[in-house]
Amino acid sequence: MTPPTGTPPFLLLGRVLRPHGIRGELRIEVLTAYPERIVPEQRVYLGPDPADVSAARLYTIAQARRHQQYLILQFAEIGDRNAAELLREQYVMVAFEDAVPLEDGEYYLFQVIGLNVITTDGETLGNVKEVLETGANDVFVVHGPRGEILLPVIDECVQDIDFDAGTINVRLLDGLLGE
Repeated sequence: MTPPTGTPPFLLLGRVLRPHGIRGELRIEVLTAYPERIVPEQRVYLGPDPADVSAARLYTIAQARRHQQYLILQFAEIGDRNAAELLREQYVMVAFEDAVPLEDGEYYLFQVIGLNVITTDGETLGNVKEVLETGANDVFVVHGPRGEILLPVIDECVQDIDFDAGTINVRLLDGLLGE
């Protein structure tokens, strides 16, 4: 299966912070909303840049466990602290085609970048340039004729996302545009 055009080669799962212990385990900063999907025997890539396929190397997870807000991973190919030390600051990634399928109504953040944002009144606000992850809810950063607009990704505002049409339909909440 070939990923759709514009799809990144990898999806980020985490970033190696440092070795953990002397047996080659690694402390991982979690960068995915689904850390429970990172499991033993899963094959992942490690590399310095998620866009650089040539620099990514394949590893197999031997063990995975939670430790505070981090993951502790042991890779089958890494047997000691010295080998683990060489992986600092590497990204832990999964090939897009190997990612667990999303549930209905879910999407990857990269998929909304570039979509045209239209109000329920038919006004074009511009295109999504970025998605901010705030913790409470995501925020679409839209650039268009009115300048930069920050739209909260909540049911009251985002009415529909149509990937086939390349549009996001929104209802502007009172005070959102500062008027």
